[in-house]
Amino acid sequence: MGDSGDISKYGNLDLSRRDVLKIAGYGSVAAFIAACGGGTSSGTTTGVTAKGGSLSIGSYSSDAAPKAGLQALVNDFMAANGGTKVTINTVDHGTFQNQISSYLQGTPEDVFTWFSGHRMRFFADQGLATPIDDAWAEVKSNYTTGFAGSVTGNDGHVYAIPIDYYPWAVFYRKDVFAAHSYSVPSNWDQFKSLCAQMKKDGLIPIAMADKDGWPAQGTFDILNLRLNGYDFHTQLLTGKQKWTDPRVTAVYKKWSEITDYYSPGLAGATWQQGADQVVRKQAGMYLLGLFVAQQFAATGNPDDLAQLDFFPFPDLGTQ
Repeated sequence: MGDSGDISKYGNLDLSRRDVLKIAGYGSVAAFIAACGGGTSSGTTTGVTAKGGSLSIGSYSSDAAPKAGLQALVNDFMAANGGTKVTINTVDHGTFQNQISSYLQGTPEDVFTWFSGHRMRFFADQGLATPIDDAWAEVKSNYTTGFAGSVTGNDGHVYAIPIDYYPWAVFYRKDVFAAHSYSVPSNWDQFKSLCAQMKKDGLIPIAMADKDGWPAQGTFDILNLRLNGYDFHTQLLTGKQKWTDPRVTAVYKKWSEITDYYSPGLAGATWQQGADQVVRKQAGMYLLGLFVAQQFAATGNPDDLAQLDFFPFPDLGTQ
């Protein structure tokens, strides 16, 4: 959320920004429409209504699939609330992240998409997000304690509603593994041996595309978590541990054991291009988020998506 008050100040919308977040928390289009004042399947009605006016959303969902999903949700909302106009300002995901500080200190939209956890708390601590404890009280039963913690600020107030999440894992094509009789590795040594065999077989062992910077950051995250644990990782990223700590050096040394297996030209490639290497059977594996499935679905061949599988990043014998 931005730092201004209720969106009722914009036009004649009888819907607070907290109400919008309540709607987002329901997690389905059907419940979303019901929350806008229609009846539910049980015949009851909700207290969330809208009577017109306008609402703006700043979104970093610039990839085709999430962009279409958000637009569909907005379309259903407007259809169920005649006269309510919702506009989405979609900005390239990387640009949105790079400019988030200046964006929030300028004239941000009424609602904006962002990450939970420490990245949310950073802006909440600066007064650039608005507490929404009342909205959270309406939907918190839908979430685990982990989700609840991720949207709670350092001051104990809630500043966001989770609308999606995705795990990171090592993705691969089942048919490629079957064709070469590869086995899913369960530890670091097996993982490195698999990389070496893939390279002998003419494959790029690990797709890596780091034009936007964050894919490599994700690899650092998992290696640091595996080697040094959650507490050290969060302390490092919040400035409570030094990057010159020998434990950080150990992460980079461990990382260097697999960098020779990465894609050539990785610094100039987008994550979508990295995914395409796996789709086209040029690369054997790819460490990324579940959104990688978008590229498999985008081919229009159902078998590509059916062949997609994943396994956890290998155990390093530590965490």
